[in-house]
Amino acid sequence: MGQKASVPQPGAQIQVIGAGLPRTGTSSFSQALEILLNGPVYHCGTQISIGPPTEIKSWMPILQNWLKKDDSTSREKMLTLLRHRLAGYVAITDSPGSELVPELMELYPDAKVVCTTRDPILWEKSMLHVQSLTGVWFARAVLLPLDGLRHFIPYGYLLAALWERLYGGVAGQHGRETYVSHVAWLKEVVPEDRLVFFDVKDGWGPLCEALGVEAPVGVPFPRINDSEAIERSVNHHFRRGLTRWACIFAGIGVGVAAFRMWR
Repeated sequence: MGQKASVPQPGAQIQVIGAGLPRTGTSSFSQALEILLNGPVYHCGTQISIGPPTEIKSWMPILQNWLKKDDSTSREKMLTLLRHRLAGYVAITDSPGSELVPELMELYPDAKVVCTTRDPILWEKSMLHVQSLTGVWFARAVLLPLDGLRHFIPYGYLLAALWERLYGGVAGQHGRETYVSHVAWLKEVVPEDRLVFFDVKDGWGPLCEALGVEAPVGVPFPRINDSEAIERSVNHHFRRGLTRWACIFAGIGVGVAAFRMWR
């Protein structure tokens, strides 16, 4: 997860489709792409969690129509919404973009597909940690007063349905088998000459070679700790939600007291 939401740049178009699953260094990868491509990158996790409320709201109809994509009308609507959502960005990374690779390749036929990688066992451990943070039973109630984030739980249900459709398994319990399935799926749907696998630990060299650009001189490769960023974001939003509820109940209390005083 990145540090701040990106702002679209008029005229920018998707040049790189980030096909790596969450927890594979997608935040570091996104910042690297912003440097190399000189434009804003749409990191889905960041945009949805700390961007304006319109972000998460815009993804819900995209996913709803994807789940009905056997219907040609729904598929065309989904593609239109997806193109509109990504207007002004030079790349997209993280989920759900990493699960919409065939659709993104159709919309952006000249874009390179880059899958960030990680050891499957470490990925599984990291995903379970994230799921423990975001899957608490009272999350929906806490987030309800926050515009945008009140949609996080129903959005999560849609995303889980997408993952189940692609990888099988049970929502919230995706382990290393999901990672392996995702890589195998990419090899099936992406032409070999268009697909690149990249480990952010390898730095600028392999990425610049894949994109056909020069490595920036004197600029260190971005290193962002996604786990810490996610924990900060979750705690921040929970504090906001609890504070908003406290204000609501305080307002109700004042109103009740005033009513009793003046009746």
